[in-house]
Amino acid sequence: MKFSRKAGFTATLFAAFSLASVHLSAQPHNADTSLRATEPRKLFIDVHQLEPGKVKYEDVAKAHAKDLAVEGKYNVDFLKYWVDEKEGKVFCLASANDSASLIKTHAEAHGLIPQHVYEVTGETATALKSDRNLFLDIHYLGAGVTANDVAAAHEKDLAVQKKYGVNFTNYFFDEKSGVVMCLAEAKDSTDLIKTHKEAHGLLPAEVFEVMPGQ
Repeated sequence: MKFSRKAGFTATLFAAFSLASVHLSAQPHNADTSLRATEPRKLFIDVHQLEPGKVKYEDVAKAHAKDLAVEGKYNVDFLKYWVDEKEGKVFCLASANDSASLIKTHAEAHGLIPQHVYEVTGETATALKSDRNLFLDIHYLGAGVTANDVAAAHEKDLAVQKKYGVNFTNYFFDEKSGVVMCLAEAKDSTDLIKTHKEAHGLLPAEVFEVMPGQ
């Protein structure tokens, strides 16, 4: 997948969350703050499907800046994001008390609501190498897969990756849905798929060539 920098950036679905926003605004502010302070932090990746070929990295960066301006209100911390301009995909990594807080932040900041939100565990990232393209692939494995299963498969990827010139930087796993997202550098997506195939046979359902942001 090669990048396309065509104009445009689609905004959608803000109205679906207006009732929830009204309900929240009616709650006592002090009570909300106390509740947020005691709730455990979780890690999320949300996925925005925008119009293919009409997404510019610069526009996503501007939307991300708006998220950062609002995130404190909902106790959200946006950590990183990745953009596939050609496919119109944006992936946001954030920590928050719950997925609703993440969605409210997006809704207030710019109205771009994610189609999917995954609660994930994350593998520690390794360094990026500037001479390779960056890919995010997605495996839909289904319920019943455990974190140990995914960690074992990832170790097999690491054992094979040099053969194909691939550098797996980290991965994210939603145990409830069985969704695994892998970030890796490679010359092209074919080398990434070959690595998965030889390592454990679990081929990704989707592969996106992305640009990172933070």
